[in-house]
Amino acid sequence: MKSFIFSAIAVSLLVITVSCSCTKAKQTAPFKPISEKPGAPPKTWKEHWFEHDKTVNLVYYDDNVAFYYDGGVDKSVVWPFKTMSNVWSYVKKNYGAFGDSSRLYVIFHQNSYGGGHPASYFDASHDYRNTLDAGLGNWTSPTGEQIGMPVHEIGHIVCGASNGVQGAPSDAIWGDSKFMEIFNYDVYMNIGMQEEAAKVYKQMEDKDPYEDYPGRRYPGVRWFINWFYPIYDKYGKGELLNKYFKVIAANYPKKGKVFTRDRDMNLGEFVHFWSGAAGVSLKDQAKFAFGEYWTPAVEAEFAQAQVDFPNVKY
Repeated sequence: MKSFIFSAIAVSLLVITVSCSCTKAKQTAPFKPISEKPGAPPKTWKEHWFEHDKTVNLVYYDDNVAFYYDGGVDKSVVWPFKTMSNVWSYVKKNYGAFGDSSRLYVIFHQNSYGGGHPASYFDASHDYRNTLDAGLGNWTSPTGEQIGMPVHEIGHIVCGASNGVQGAPSDAIWGDSKFMEIFNYDVYMNIGMQEEAAKVYKQMEDKDPYEDYPGRRYPGVRWFINWFYPIYDKYGKGELLNKYFKVIAANYPKKGKVFTRDRDMNLGEFVHFWSGAAGVSLKDQAKFAFGEYWTPAVEAEFAQAQVDFPNVKY
């Protein structure tokens, strides 16, 4: 079982490239204290994961998010507060609860730690909080990488902690980032950022299908254009994405609350589970999308998956 905490390097694979200032951020006055209310998140949080060891400060919270900035983040940057609150609100609405806490804990760094990583409420490493931790050269506007990276990391929380089960067995098929392409697109479409969604679609049209990315499988497959978007558009959009994780949680081998198996998910099983989410066989779409990789052996895997997981109906 791979660790749910992903490398900070992986996050740049989905987001649209934008120019980022690498100059040192202008230092501003210390954080103003936030009034304490019952159930408020802690005012500071001492990082204790990977190379992170900073004490970050609570700068905003509501029912959906608790935001922490390190000392390098420009304090005039406030757009992430409501934007990420809207993102997490939609995620909870579409995918359900992630543990007992209703909040996502967001940590932003500037000109210190680069890239991003997620953690879920299953992870002791981040004090059992649903967390995204991200660093860039600046956070000036809700576009491109600055919105794409945080949303991408939330997608990993969805992949690895949905429906009360820990683990991401589908990563063996789609690698680090292929699901995040459709996940980000769907989030943008549902929080009033249709222009950003259109940018993602255009980027996917132009994307090199032979790009390298962590855990890459099936070079040459146009994941978004030939697999995810067609089934997303035809079989329920965000509801389809949610149903897939419900199908996995209900049927994939697990021990207690952890997905456990002695081998990886195979492509035939993957298409079987997505067919269960869609309610129809997606074999023809898979043959088109995966092309040369849909071999007689994979055809046999698909048939065997129907035997091994008979409760997945379509």
